Amino acid sequence: MRRFHLPPAGNGVSFAAMLLTDRFLALQDVLAAHAEVWRPRPFCVESPDWVFRHPALAQAVLALDETDLARRQADEAGTLAWVATYLPPLAALGPLAVVEACERHPLPACDAHFDWAIPGRKRDQIEAFAAAVGPSDGPVLEWCAGKGHLGRRLATAGAVTVTSLEIDPVLSAESRRLAQRSGRTQHSVCLDALSAAGQAQVAGRHVVALHACGELHRSLVRRAGQGGATAFSIAPCCYDRGVGERYQPLAAAATLALDAGDLRLALAETVTASGRERRQQAQGRAFKLGFIALRQALEGTGYRAFRPVPAAWGRLDFEGFCRHLAAREAVTLPAVVHWDEWLATGWRRQAQVARYELVRHVFRRALELWLVGDLALGLASAGYRVRLGQFCERTLTPRNLLLQATQR
Repeated sequence: MRRFHLPPAGNGVSFAAMLLTDRFLALQDVLAAHAEVWRPRPFCVESPDWVFRHPALAQAVLALDETDLARRQADEAGTLAWVATYLPPLAALGPLAVVEACERHPLPACDAHFDWAIPGRKRDQIEAFAAAVGPSDGPVLEWCAGKGHLGRRLATAGAVTVTSLEIDPVLSAESRRLAQRSGRTQHSVCLDALSAAGQAQVAGRHVVALHACGELHRSLVRRAGQGGATAFSIAPCCYDRGVGERYQPLAAAATLALDAGDLRLALAETVTASGRERRQQAQGRAFKLGFIALRQALEGTGYRAFRPVPAAWGRLDFEGFCRHLAAREAVTLPAVVHWDEWLATGWRRQAQVARYELVRHVFRRALELWLVGDLALGLASAGYRVRLGQFCERTLTPRNLLLQATQR
């Protein structure tokens, strides 16, 4: 595997100092070498192949009680080090995952009305992103703007002109209303960001994108060489959105073959979920796994995916949940079903899945950094100088990586 040398500590990391290509290739090597561990989804595969190839690791994770499991889930670095005692090459992922905090620029205070209609966590993310981007001396384009909250904050911070691009006419109208209410110079444009007219908006502007999903942020990079943007500040999110059968990389050096399910691994975090939300998620998975086991027993088939379940079904008991799902999936239920037994099976599978996923999840930040590295190399090949940093702590949002690119 390629050796990777971390840059010296500092505010932000330059493209040259970070040796971004070296990091990208080293991550790619580790991910490719251990694909059998992170590709199989324990929810879909009862016993992934790695369980038989690494029996000591499988035995160790299955032996974790609920307290130890929760502790491991909350300690990503510690869990990586623990798993690496069974798979020593994974020790390389620790230093490869180090990303320095972005430099924070002082921002003028907002008036009391700015926070109106902005959820608290989103408000903090906007503040951290704006502080990392800093003041702009040229026109700014807010990409996939929603209600234009970020654009208004940048206007408050001194941006000369701000244009907020949003496809939803209701959100775009709300952006205009909020801008007028705050007295800020902010133009709202209602366009599809993926259309030619939407892409034309980037020319001559500093494009900012806070959690634009999937193809909405990748499209910026794909067309960066022809778009004429002066700069980009991109915090990617929802990497799987807009992916067809295969992920189409942007870097010439990319060799990993990924599908949308693989990309969802990079998003498999609940660091901002409450205890109640975690318990609900666990019950929801137990219900689904119980239904899957029942269906497989009735039909004699392997795992088959089904569409997302309506949230309202999660408030039913297990029998009601299964009857609704069976009707939708055209599963014929027998007259007598021992619901308690199948629910117990679901909870047993949920416990197994959670422990096997603990191993799979040590790769999620590595995969995310590979995906962000793919974006960075795409921007670099289009003629931009690129820096990668963290604009906030992961407790505020796991999607805390920020690419900043300026024309050379």
